[in-house]
Amino acid sequence: MALLNVADALVKVLTTVNELGHEIINIHSASGRITSSNIISKITQPPFPASAMDGYAVRFKDIKNPLLVVGECQAGFSYSGNISEGEAVRIFTGAPLVNGADTVVIQENVTLTDGTITINFPVIKGSNIRALGSDFMNGELLVAKNTLLNARHIGLLAAGNVSEFKVYKKPRVAILSTGDELVEVGSKVGLNKIVNSNLPMFSALINENGGIPINFGNALDTPKSVINKIEQIKDVDIFVSFGGASVGDYDIIQDVMKTNGLKVHFWKVGMQPGKPLIYGKFNNIPYFGMPGNPSSAYVCFINFIIPAMYKMMGRRENGLKNGLAHLEHDLKKGGSRINYIRASIRENKFGKKFVNSSLIQSSANHKTLANSNCLIVRDIYASEAKLGDLVKIILIDTN
Repeated sequence: MALLNVADALVKVLTTVNELGHEIINIHSASGRITSSNIISKITQPPFPASAMDGYAVRFKDIKNPLLVVGECQAGFSYSGNISEGEAVRIFTGAPLVNGADTVVIQENVTLTDGTITINFPVIKGSNIRALGSDFMNGELLVAKNTLLNARHIGLLAAGNVSEFKVYKKPRVAILSTGDELVEVGSKVGLNKIVNSNLPMFSALINENGGIPINFGNALDTPKSVINKIEQIKDVDIFVSFGGASVGDYDIIQDVMKTNGLKVHFWKVGMQPGKPLIYGKFNNIPYFGMPGNPSSAYVCFINFIIPAMYKMMGRRENGLKNGLAHLEHDLKKGGSRINYIRASIRENKFGKKFVNSSLIQSSANHKTLANSNCLIVRDIYASEAKLGDLVKIILIDTN
């Protein structure tokens, strides 16, 4: 029986997850959140005509003659009088334009002598003035729905006096590992045991992509231990388990969960690594049963779970950063599954990208994964690729 291909598997996932509800947050905690509605300005900016530079407010028709400086106006205050013929007012950046003035001459272009200025350079009427509402008007759209907020958006919203607004809730992602051999990081590693690296790694990956990881620890390879753990999993948006998804004598996660309500949508995908992936609904929660090997789980996570998280958060993209790069060595023909090869990409001084696959491709190898910044994607039965050929890549480190 042919394996489900990656594209069709992703469609099955995305058609069974929905956008989450929204919550109202304060602007100070908004970085990295996604807006769930349009955000409108509450004020006009600037709220008055203002000086764009330090200098002198003048009447343009007077600039050919010396002008008497009759006062000053600083930001946060206004000048009480009007400018009359032959007068100037010292003005600072951000200060309201003085009544009667129509031009600001920058201080570098004048000579000040005994309280009188002489303008030494050509001046354009209306120069160095920020017009009322030249940035935005009250009621104007500042940030559209489904925008991933960055520092620049937040500065704009603050300028519009918007302190609170609606964003999509962050997906709460339950993570559970399984395996008699696993011990918690930082504890003593006994005979025949290994450190549980998946929970810390995928907790970090969930955080990096805008989710909230909920760590349920490790279940032993017994039905009782697995049941004890999965009975605790409530009030989450995604449930991910690591290990026990294949066909070994101790790979029990699917059978135990099916007995306890799991409805499987698919099991096994035509990908390498990551073939044993399980997807379904557990108590109506999207469930991903991942392979236990870290590289296999990582490839599954970026191809399926991150896109599901992004859809829940209202993000338009699926999180996969695709590109092309030139091979620095030959690659053999592709096989019956799409292959994700851990690799490193570099860019020369002309902007041309080159990619070199790692020598060790074992799915249990941590160092290869950590030292890679991309995956080479080899389609099913892809032709042999030669040195210099363009190949598809997925960036996994955009720094």
